[in-house]
Amino acid sequence: MTDIGVHAVRQRVRRGAGRIGAATPPGRDRAVDALRAAAVLGVVLGHWLVTALVSDGRTLRTASPLHHMPWLAPVSWTFQTLAVFFLVGGHIATRGHASARARGVPYRQWLTARLSRLFKPVAAVLTLWTVAAVALLLSGTEYGTVRTLVKLALSPLWFLLVFAGLTAATPLLARLNPLWPLAVVLHVDLLRFGLGGPAWLGWVNVAAGWAVPYTLGAAWTRGELERRRAGWILLVGGAAATAGLVTWAGYPASMVGVPGQGVSNLYPPTLAVVTFGLAQCGGALLLRERLRHAMRRPVAWAAVALVNLTAMTVFLWHQTALMASTATGLLAGRLPGLHTPPDGLAWVGDRLLWLPVFVLVLAVCCAAFRSFEGSGGGRLSGGELSGEGLSGEGLSGEGLGGEGRGRGSRVVRAHRPSDRGAAKAARHV
Repeated sequence: MTDIGVHAVRQRVRRGAGRIGAATPPGRDRAVDALRAAAVLGVVLGHWLVTALVSDGRTLRTASPLHHMPWLAPVSWTFQTLAVFFLVGGHIATRGHASARARGVPYRQWLTARLSRLFKPVAAVLTLWTVAAVALLLSGTEYGTVRTLVKLALSPLWFLLVFAGLTAATPLLARLNPLWPLAVVLHVDLLRFGLGGPAWLGWVNVAAGWAVPYTLGAAWTRGELERRRAGWILLVGGAAATAGLVTWAGYPASMVGVPGQGVSNLYPPTLAVVTFGLAQCGGALLLRERLRHAMRRPVAWAAVALVNLTAMTVFLWHQTALMASTATGLLAGRLPGLHTPPDGLAWVGDRLLWLPVFVLVLAVCCAAFRSFEGSGGGRLSGGELSGEGLSGEGLSGEGLGGEGRGRGSRVVRAHRPSDRGAAKAARHV
């Protein structure tokens, strides 16, 4: 590409970023969107780096580099970002519910709107993989391979079910102290691991464990986490508790599930992953001001906005992108980093080289299935971003639009940086 071509591309990018910036309400708390984008991308990269589909003859099976190289556990500390997502989700949901009540919107109407945006894109995933599974079985594909592929493709759905349950309970959780669900997790683990209680008891932590960062998000809405001291307490206290649990209580160092591991910190959540989540939430809260400053840069904000506009699609289809790349690659034989066992650093290097391919395939999925997210919004027109796109409940979003300067636009209220004196006045629809 010539220098003139590069300059033209840069100019187009800057103009597009300027249009997105102009469409953003001036009081919008862009740190919230930046944290959500980071959480989504963290989950995606984490799955791509620790999930391997190994070809054994006619079958595919899952494997993890963390099983062969447990000293790589810090990778899971970096990319296991679900706590941050629940923190942001709880913050946005409680603001949205408070705004709906102030406008006289009934709870049922508010919840129906939230859940419909959350689950509408799921229909496309379920339909495609139902058809694909039937076609693979009829073509003679090994049942174990089909089961592995479908399980991976649908694995993100557990998160949506938990998030939907917490969203439905938002009126009850809005003023709940996070120490209560934390106490539930603590006692469940004491019963399971200390007193030999039944293993199924751990599934209580699926709701209680993720309710901890969700209720922290509600505390953020109430203005209780504005001082940096709160962030430092969560970061240092959560990190110290996690280190103690891993070092002396026998919890696994990995914060994601590892095939063949006796105890998983994630399925179901343990006290270790919850305390680790507290540390992550503390770090996220401490980064808010820096993120607000960084998001003043037009290109950086445009990138975050675009990730949020397709967040649900990215989350639901990233595993499909991984599997599509793996299946297509089989036509060329067993490729390093794609079909080989993740048993050494050479595999890690090879997998990093495959990441651009996964991104490209995911971009194709986003182009094909983005219309299922929201109501077809996210259209740039006349200097504003109309439609229900960015920053809504959970993964799906609603509205980066400004205050409706065109006839086809929607009025979208902004979420604003909260301070203790204005926390109740902050709005987010």
